[in-house]
Amino acid sequence: MSTAETTLATVDRRSMQQVQTKPMSPWRIVWRRLKRSRIALVGTTVFGLVLLACLLAPVIAPYGKNDIDLFNITAPASTDHWLGTDPLGRDVVTRLLYGGQLSLLIGVGSAVIAVAIGILVGAVAGYYGGWTDSILMRFVDLMLAFPSIFLLLIVAAILDGITVANVIIFLAAFGWMWLARIIRGEFLSLKQREFVEAARMIGVPSRQIIMRHLLPNVTGPIIVALTLDIALYILAEATLSFLGFGVKPENPTWGNMLNEARTYALTRPLLVIAPGLTITLVVLAINFIGDGLRDAFDPTSGR
Repeated sequence: MSTAETTLATVDRRSMQQVQTKPMSPWRIVWRRLKRSRIALVGTTVFGLVLLACLLAPVIAPYGKNDIDLFNITAPASTDHWLGTDPLGRDVVTRLLYGGQLSLLIGVGSAVIAVAIGILVGAVAGYYGGWTDSILMRFVDLMLAFPSIFLLLIVAAILDGITVANVIIFLAAFGWMWLARIIRGEFLSLKQREFVEAARMIGVPSRQIIMRHLLPNVTGPIIVALTLDIALYILAEATLSFLGFGVKPENPTWGNMLNEARTYALTRPLLVIAPGLTITLVVLAINFIGDGLRDAFDPTSGR
């Protein structure tokens, strides 16, 4: 081999070593860890299939969501009605698919609003500190101590019923406090770091420091909180509906399906099992995704 060929081969080997030793970006590391998490993959698959089925309800549902079959009232499972019918003769499979649309909408919508409020309050309290921190944290304590169910009763009486928007706003209004405390604690720690002090010294505005320097460092907890909040609010909607404070029955959700079926739990157990099992599978799948994300964002994780 000539000297030129030897030199080229050496350069190629060094180039390959540099490519191999090039550090990966944080997001790529998170993605690699997440792909290795089996429970996260299982949760994503289950949740994705349920979400897709609910979104395609107008296409794949065998009947309309409020279509009544007077000849099959609380009928058992059959070829015409795979999971039977409810006390009004409505197809259970159809109600499950359409109910999933509202249940998931309530879960996602409430989680997004609650996380946004929690980020805002926690970031302002943690960054500015002092009297601002004291006032906001006392407000958080007040919200945690407030009997929220009484407010829902007042809203239901004033508005003569509960709508999907009312439920989303109600759940979000009383679900952001714990995240605000987490963000506040992270900001209290991060604002003492050298890169934040350097940004202040060169005159970077506080808003820009918060948005560009501090928030990106708490992305992991925010994403995990958002994921787990979705599961929490799906359960919360089911609880409210079971107590009679949920969405009106003409708009099916998994929660009000349980509420309507509770008197038939012994005679027609499938009416309770179908929405109950669906809620369990979806919540479990979301929690699996949240656990996988938590491990993926954990810098001390060895997976």
